[in-house]
Amino acid sequence: MAASAKSFLADAGYGEQELDANSALMELDKGLRSGKLGEQCEAVVRFPRLFQKYPFPILINSAFLKLADVFRVGNNFLRLCVLKVTQQSEKHLEKILNVDEFVKRVFSVIHSNDPVARAITLRMLGSMASIIPERKNAHHSIRQSLDSHDNVEVEAAIFAAANFSAQSKDFAAGICNKISEMIQGLATPVDLKLKLIPILQHMHHDASLASSSRQLLQQLVTSYPSTKMVIVTLHTFTLLAASSLVDIPKQIQLLLQYLKNDPRKAVKRLAIQDLKLLANKTPHTWSRENIQALCESALHTPYDSLKLGMLSVLSTLSGTIAIKQYFSSAPGTAATTARSFDLVKLAQECCYHNNRGIAAHGVRILTNISASCQEKDLLPLEQDAVFGLEALLVLCSQDDSPGAQATLKITLTCMVKLVKCRPHLSQSVVESLLTQLHSAQDAARILMCHCLAAIAMQLPVLADGMLGDLMDLYKLIGRSATDKKQELLVSLATVIFVSSQKALSSEVKTVIKQQLENASNGWTAYRIARQASRTGNHDMARELYQSLLTQVASEHFYFWLNSLKEFSHAEQCLTGLQEDNYSSALSCIAEALKSYHKGIASLTAASTPLNPLSFQCGFVKLRIDLLQAFSQLICTCNSLKTSPPPAIATTIAMTSGNDLQRCGRISNQACMKHSMEEFRNLATRYGDLYQSSFDADSATLRNVELQQQSCLLISHAIEALILDPESMSFQEYSSNGTAHVESEYERRMMSVFNHVLEEVESLNRKYAPVSYLASNTCLCNAVIALLKVPLSFQRYFFQKLQSTSIKLALSPSPRNPAEPIAVQNNQQLALKVEGVVQHGSKPGLFRKIQSVCLNVSSVLQSKSGQDYKIPIDNMTNEMEQRVEPHNDYFSTQFLLNFVILGTHNITVESSVIDSNGIVWKTGPKTTIFVKSLEDPYSQQVRLQQQQGQPPSQQQQQRTAYSRF
Repeated sequence: MAASAKSFLADAGYGEQELDANSALMELDKGLRSGKLGEQCEAVVRFPRLFQKYPFPILINSAFLKLADVFRVGNNFLRLCVLKVTQQSEKHLEKILNVDEFVKRVFSVIHSNDPVARAITLRMLGSMASIIPERKNAHHSIRQSLDSHDNVEVEAAIFAAANFSAQSKDFAAGICNKISEMIQGLATPVDLKLKLIPILQHMHHDASLASSSRQLLQQLVTSYPSTKMVIVTLHTFTLLAASSLVDIPKQIQLLLQYLKNDPRKAVKRLAIQDLKLLANKTPHTWSRENIQALCESALHTPYDSLKLGMLSVLSTLSGTIAIKQYFSSAPGTAATTARSFDLVKLAQECCYHNNRGIAAHGVRILTNISASCQEKDLLPLEQDAVFGLEALLVLCSQDDSPGAQATLKITLTCMVKLVKCRPHLSQSVVESLLTQLHSAQDAARILMCHCLAAIAMQLPVLADGMLGDLMDLYKLIGRSATDKKQELLVSLATVIFVSSQKALSSEVKTVIKQQLENASNGWTAYRIARQASRTGNHDMARELYQSLLTQVASEHFYFWLNSLKEFSHAEQCLTGLQEDNYSSALSCIAEALKSYHKGIASLTAASTPLNPLSFQCGFVKLRIDLLQAFSQLICTCNSLKTSPPPAIATTIAMTSGNDLQRCGRISNQACMKHSMEEFRNLATRYGDLYQSSFDADSATLRNVELQQQSCLLISHAIEALILDPESMSFQEYSSNGTAHVESEYERRMMSVFNHVLEEVESLNRKYAPVSYLASNTCLCNAVIALLKVPLSFQRYFFQKLQSTSIKLALSPSPRNPAEPIAVQNNQQLALKVEGVVQHGSKPGLFRKIQSVCLNVSSVLQSKSGQDYKIPIDNMTNEMEQRVEPHNDYFSTQFLLNFVILGTHNITVESSVIDSNGIVWKTGPKTTIFVKSLEDPYSQQVRLQQQQGQPPSQQQQQRTAYSRF
C-alpha cells in the first residue's frame, strides 16, 4: 500500500544532498573535458536532465556554449549526441543569451571536408531554426547543400529547409522556386522528390506563396499518378490547406473525389485519414453536400476497413456543429429528406454489423444525433440507439480482448451521454447493464461499474431493489487476489455507495468487510474507504481507515489515515441531527468539532516539505470554523428564547426607527450582526480556497462552491429575518431552476438551499414583521438541514491528477537572502522577474495557463536619515504585468523607485489566468530586501550645509538640476 500511495504522500526526501545548479554544471563540465570518449558522451546525454531541473537562462546559456564547444572540436559521434540533446531540449533554446557565439561555434563545422559532419551541422541548424530564423549564412548553406552529391548531406539539408520554412517567411519564399525546380527536374531521383514535397506544407506565410505551392501540388498530383507520389502530395496538400485555412473546402472536395473515384485502397485510406484530420480541425467548413458524399461512399463500399474509416470521420463530425448544419436544411424538399435519410440509414445499418468497430461508430452517430438535435422528434432514433448499444454491450462484455474493451468503452460513453440528454431512457439502460453484469468478464465488469456510477451520480436511477443484485454479485467475486478482482471490488463498492440513497445497512457493510478480509490488499481497502468518503458514507469509511492504521510503513501515512478516520468520525456524529432538537444538535456539533481538532493535528503531522497538504488543511480548517459558526448561531437563537425581548420591543423599534430593537437585548450586543459577518467572512475564505485550487477537478471546485453558498445562504437568512427584513431582495438568491447537477451531494444541497429560501421568503411575506420565535426556529432548522447532508470529500482531497507550479527567479538577487540590495535613492532599480511553469505527468488536464499575472509591491520597513516632504507616489511601488509563457518560460522587468532612504521590502507575487480568463491565486510569493542609500553628491551637499558652508554657484545649479 505504501508503494502505491507514494505518488500522493511523497517521502520527505532525507536522502543524499542535491547538487545546486553550479555544482551540477561543473560536474558535467568535468566529464566533457575527460579524455575518454565514453565519459564525454555520458556527460553530454545528461544535459537534458540538468535543463529540466534548473530551467533558467543563466545555466542554460552556459551549458549550451559548452555543448557548442564539444560540437566544434569533437568527433561525429559526439556531434550526434549534442544534436540529440539539442532536439530534446528544443523548448529551452530561446533561453540562450549569447546566440551569436553559440551559432558561431556550431557553424564553423559547416566548412568541414567531411560530408557527415556537414550533415550533422545542417540538422543542428535546422533544430535551432526557432532562434535563428533569419540567419542568411544558414540559409545560404542549406541552399548549397541541396545541390550536394552526398545523399546524407542532401537529406540533412531537406530537414533543415523544412524547419527554416516553418519559421521564416523570407526563407520559405526564397526556397520555394528551388524546391519546385528540384521536384520537377528530371535529374532528381523519385525518392528524393518524395522527401522534398513535404517542405511545401510550410509555404503558408502569405496567400500568394500558398497559392503558388497549391498550384505546384495540383500539377504534381496529375503529372505523377504513382501511388507513393499521390499519397505524399495529397497529404502535403491537406497540411498546407489546414495551415493556410482558406482552401479547406476545396481540399475536402478533392479528398472526397479521390475517395470516390480512385480505385487504389492505399489512396482511399490516405484520403480518409486526411478527412479525419480536417473533421477534427475545422468541422464548421463541412457542407451538407460533403457529408452526403461521404455517406454515399460509405454505403456503397464493399470493404469493411474503408467503411470503418469513413464512419470514424462521420462519427467525429456527428459530435460537432456539422451535424446541426446537416439537419438544418429547408424542410419539405425531397433532396433534404434523402440526405437526412442517408446518414440515419447508414448508422442504422451499421449498428448490428459483424465488425465491432463499425457497429460502435454506428451507435455513436445515432447517440450524437439524439443528443444534438433535441428539438426534433427522434423517438425511433433513440430506440435504435438503445437497442444498438445493448447489442454491443452483450457482444463486448463476453470478450476480454483489447479490441472488445476499446469498443465497450465507446459503447458505455455513449450510454452515459444518451442518459444525460434523454433521462427517460435511463431505466432501460441501467437494467440492461445490471443484467449483463453477472455474465460479463472481469475487465468488462469494471468498465460497466464505472458507467453505472457515472449514470447514478447524474440521476437517482439505482433503486433499493437493485442493491440486492449488486450485493449478490459482490459475494460472488472469487477469492483470488488478481489485479482485475481488486479493481472490480473497488468499482462495485463505488456503485453500491452511490446507489444507496440512505446510510448503508449493517448487512451491506458486513458483506463488503468480509470480502475485503478475504480477497483484498490494503491498497484496495483504502481505495474503497476513499470512495466511501467521497459519497458521504462516513461510518463505513471510518471503520476501513481504522483497520488500515496498523498496515502502513511510514509515520506520514499513519497520520494521514488517522486524520481521515477522525474526519469520518466527525461527519458521522452529524448524521444524528434532528429538526427542532437544538440541544442535541449542539452536543453533536461539539462532538464533531472534537474529532475534527484531533484530525487536523494528525493532518498537519502527515504533511511533508514536498507535499504540504495545503488544500486539505485549508478545507478542514474552514469546515471547523463553519461548524463553530453554526454552533454559535444556535446558541444565540437559544438565548433569545431564554431572554426574549420585552412586550413593548416592537413599539420601541417603531419609535426609535431602529428595527433591531425588536430583538431586545440581543441586538444591543450585536450578536446576530456579528454572526452574519462571520458567515460572510467564511464565504470569502471559501472563495480564496477556490481561487488557490488551480489543479482541482471540477467536482472538487463545485463542492467548495457549495460550501461557500451555504455560508452566504445563512448570512442572507439572518439579514432577511432579523436585521433588515424590508430591504432584502430574493431575486439574487433564487436558484437557477433545474440546472444540471453532477452528483447526489449537489442535488441534496441544492434542495436544502431552495427549501430554506422558500421558508425565509414565505415568513417574510406572511408575517411581516417576523416574530423572533419564528425567525429563530427557521434559522436553527436551516443549520440542521445543511448539516444533515453528509459532507463529500472530493477527489482533490485525496488525489492530485494535474500538477502545476511556478518557479520564480529575481535578478538582481543577494547572495544571502537576508542581505539587502544596495540602491542609490536617485536611481531606479530594474527588477527582472523570470519564471518557469512546471507540470506533472498530465499537463492541462482540467485547465491550461493562458498568461501569468505578476504583482510587485514594496513596503518601507525602516527609515534612515531625515524626514523630507516627498510625494505619496514616491513612497510605494505597486505594479502589475501580465506575461504569456512561451515553452513554459516567461520574463519581464519592473522599474522601481526608492526615494526614501531606508530598507524596503519588495514582494513579487504571481497568479495565473486560464484560457477562460479566470484568475487563480496559485503563488508563489517571493521577497527581497532593498536598502536605499543617499547618493554621494547629495550627501556631500547636505554635509556642507550642516557645516555652514554655502555651496558654490556650480553646485547650486547641479542641485537644482538634480532636483528637476
